[in-house]
Amino acid sequence: MLNHLGQHLTTRCQRRATSSSKSLLKASFVPLFDLIRASLLLLALGIACNAAFGKTPVIVALPATSSGAKIQRALDVLPPNGEVVLSPGTYEISQPLLLRHDYETLRGSGPATILHLADGADCPVVILGPPMLKTNHRAAHLRLADLMIDGNRKNQKLEFWRSAGDGSEFNNNGVQVWNAADVAVEHVTCCRCRSGGLVTAAVRRLQVNDLDSYDNQFDGLACYQTEDSRFDGLRLHDNLGAGISLDLAFNHNFITNAVLAGNDLGVFMRDSRNNSFQRLTISKSHHHGVFMAQTAAHTAKGWRLCPDTQCISNIFQSLTVNDCGGKAFQVNDASCTNNVIFGASFLRNILGGLAQPATNPVSLREVAER
Repeated sequence: MLNHLGQHLTTRCQRRATSSSKSLLKASFVPLFDLIRASLLLLALGIACNAAFGKTPVIVALPATSSGAKIQRALDVLPPNGEVVLSPGTYEISQPLLLRHDYETLRGSGPATILHLADGADCPVVILGPPMLKTNHRAAHLRLADLMIDGNRKNQKLEFWRSAGDGSEFNNNGVQVWNAADVAVEHVTCCRCRSGGLVTAAVRRLQVNDLDSYDNQFDGLACYQTEDSRFDGLRLHDNLGAGISLDLAFNHNFITNAVLAGNDLGVFMRDSRNNSFQRLTISKSHHHGVFMAQTAAHTAKGWRLCPDTQCISNIFQSLTVNDCGGKAFQVNDASCTNNVIFGASFLRNILGGLAQPATNPVSLREVAER
């Protein structure tokens, strides 16, 4: 569960992008040229302003023969609120596609649009946010939609890609949302990635809708320093790590209508507060359905708990956990207090239903268990 972002994987115990142009007219035509130039400038400003205010967005449609470099060039010259739209087909990606400017969209034509990571690329497929810039600027209003990402993990040698401008380490994830706000990821599939499917860090007000993430080396969805966000319609299955991993400052978020099946672990959570989980169905996890804990760090004197990294005030409503190889819900530390499970069904889990310290930090209401 701890393999996606070097900096963001550290616990609180350890914290810390001119073109030139040629003259097109001779000097004798300067007055005419100035008039034309002014007209074109006004036209361009009109397009940009209309786009920025939601009127007639600029759409750049690319054919399936487009290279990753051509897609990136199209993204980099989009005006505000512009969209790059990919036709059905398979696009070979050798470097991450970066959405690093405000108000831009990359979308496909449904699941027949496939971004396939090239053999040996060893990099993320799409990054939403400006990872290489040494700046405090947080990208905003980005959208990725209507496509499939194939991480081709069996033909990648490395998990690590490179470090970001602030020193964070980026791994070979399908989609990385980083240092961004007001981002939408909709109708996207992430599969066969060398690291995680969808990974978020330093993110606020993210909307994830209709995500299918499977057969990834680690987690289907992993979130770090993610706040005030909504995740709905998740299908996270057959990942070698967790279906959902929440491991650093995951606070004030909603996860609804999620199906997690056949993962090593259903939900892994630490340092998570005031989140709402509604209508989660977890089945056939190799180990626990939900594992909740306070973060621990290894020191010269052994393992110790990190201050302020408990799971506190989380609500699980309409939770179903069936046929898992461990417990339905394992609470590891008594410090994870004020958590509530309301309306749950724990059936046929090998090691039983809820297991928690004697202080009962998780309260149960209307739970069926056998």
